[in-house]
Amino acid sequence: MDSQIKCIGVLTSGGDAPGMNAAIRAVVRAGISNGFKVMGVRKGYVGLLNGEIEEMTARSVSDIINRGGTILQTGRCKELMTLEGQQKAVNMAKIFGIDALVILGGDGSFRGAHDLSKLGMPFIGVPCTIDNDIDSTEYTIGFDTCCNTVQDAIDKIRDTAYSHERCSVIEVMGRNAGHIALNVSVACGAEAVILPEKEYDFNKHIIKPIIEGRNRGKQHYIIILAEGIGGAVDISKKIEEITGISTRATILGYIQRGGSPTPRDRVMASLMGTKATQLLKEGKFNRLVIRNNNAITDISVEEGMAMKKSLDEYMYQVNNILSL
Repeated sequence: MDSQIKCIGVLTSGGDAPGMNAAIRAVVRAGISNGFKVMGVRKGYVGLLNGEIEEMTARSVSDIINRGGTILQTGRCKELMTLEGQQKAVNMAKIFGIDALVILGGDGSFRGAHDLSKLGMPFIGVPCTIDNDIDSTEYTIGFDTCCNTVQDAIDKIRDTAYSHERCSVIEVMGRNAGHIALNVSVACGAEAVILPEKEYDFNKHIIKPIIEGRNRGKQHYIIILAEGIGGAVDISKKIEEITGISTRATILGYIQRGGSPTPRDRVMASLMGTKATQLLKEGKFNRLVIRNNNAITDISVEEGMAMKKSLDEYMYQVNNILSL
């Protein structure tokens, strides 16, 4: 049975991720195809509270599928953590005739949407975060592009590390999740990867592989560090003090969030954004769009938020084997 939803709002919240624009495009065009009026909310929940809302058409999202960032802009909103702020957000949505929201963001964004749903504003969440750390889904929009950006940077750093017989300690994003670090470590052939999810011994997991590599004739070394561990500069100094090898720290920072999305992120964003509007058309509310067993499906927000995502243990084992 079709829902009674007539008008939907779409907003991007939290950190930006490549592919968000492709997801916005999918929500708008699939929403219109499903008979909805679509309203764009600027600057995330802050814009919702302030009424920065306008109608979007198919033309509004032309030529954005290839763009990084988000045309709706994004932000974080402390006021939404209060009951007063939540009620204000729901009231503002109703002023603009919005019956349901499509939220493009991460776990914090979904927790905020879940709070609004308790006050009568239903939503569908679409996972957009470079960290790939949303527990209920195998994949989040932006992860592939981020890994490609990091790989390209590390390949360039490797060139100069080889030229100077140097060790490079490279800190990548991911908050307290090591998915970016682990994937690019395998892709780039790093000597060691340090992850928040894994305990590590400095001498065993960093110094020993470097010395063993030097004894085999290796002339450059790559150490990848997840930002949840931090301390790339201090670690590089310790490596140089102990081994005598010239060592440099590189913190890649916000270049990892930008750039034109890869084909995979564009496709995933298109599929997930379309799925969100289909769920609303079917009268299914307060769900998260997820990728599970290579299929785009959905899960209740309560179940999704209760899940715990772990690292790929086989990938971790392979990384350790191949880094010898």
